[in-house]
Amino acid sequence: MSAVELTAHGGPEVLRCREDVATPVPRDGEVLVRVMAAGVNNTDINTRLGWYAKEAKGATSEGDVHADGAFAGALDFPRIQGAEFCGRIVAIGAGVSGWSIGQRVVCPTNQSEATDAAPTAYVALGSDYDGAFAQFCRVPARHLYDVTESQLSDTEIAAMPCAFGTAENLLTRAQVGEGDRVLVTGASGGVGLAAVQLAKLRGAVVTGQCAASKADAVREAGAAHILVRDETAAPKSLDVVIDVVGGPALGGFLEALLPAGRYAVSGAIAGPVVEADLRTIYLNDLTIFGCTYQPPSVFQHLVDLINKGLIRPLVSATYPLFEIARAQADFLSKRYPGKLVLIPPESNA
Repeated sequence: MSAVELTAHGGPEVLRCREDVATPVPRDGEVLVRVMAAGVNNTDINTRLGWYAKEAKGATSEGDVHADGAFAGALDFPRIQGAEFCGRIVAIGAGVSGWSIGQRVVCPTNQSEATDAAPTAYVALGSDYDGAFAQFCRVPARHLYDVTESQLSDTEIAAMPCAFGTAENLLTRAQVGEGDRVLVTGASGGVGLAAVQLAKLRGAVVTGQCAASKADAVREAGAAHILVRDETAAPKSLDVVIDVVGGPALGGFLEALLPAGRYAVSGAIAGPVVEADLRTIYLNDLTIFGCTYQPPSVFQHLVDLINKGLIRPLVSATYPLFEIARAQADFLSKRYPGKLVLIPPESNA
């Protein structure tokens, strides 16, 4: 099959495009999925760079490379990345029931493997095991969800598991509800636009922070107000901050929260090492949520919304799979709002 292999941590030169990778065979409890489309995400780029190691303290850039900084720990190379997909089942392993050839499926990026001893344990698609930057992907059946009946296209659905899953998890952890005044940072990106749309669906009054040139896309997603990038929200004006940017603005975000406000974070592209005044946190009874682990109920709710047609991503561009380096460069340039998606070639298995 055709696939893109990550051969080491580094720049785009460590991505190896191959047409002779062995098509995986589903083992017990697994299915083989033909990848119809695969989304481009920060996590794939960060993992390629080794950015998740604490020694790599800078923002995402082609200059920050670390030898042991994958999404969920050290990687085994070569690794096929790709944290999200929409696909069709083409083979079913032993011990799998409830699935049929041809069903259209998705799965979460962070797949719960929780136990009593490790209640937030998970495995990450495209990091802990081979992912969606290929014609075929082998996935544990217990982590699959059916989207056959959705009216969304394969490309649209492929843009949702990582971005919308992250956004829905942030909103769930922060208990966003009717009437909440919510600020979403990085609101023109994939996760940001998803958070705006999902928060509006919950009845929140949403302010999206983004570049002025992308404000129309954020308003269309459901934002009632726009905060231009680098502007600061008024003190004690918000119930919730949904932050996918991080960086030096953290202190201002916390000051903008009302007493008993909630701050949920799942990204740090503006910088992971930050400063904050602890007095702001404890004197105002603020709650801070770090959000990576996703319980299955979060993704099930997202799939229900997808199948009911209540949400839709913005896909700004698609690329052939082997143009991954160009797609990731465009992603890092932030020239497009929403999502970019890779399309694998026709099956040659």
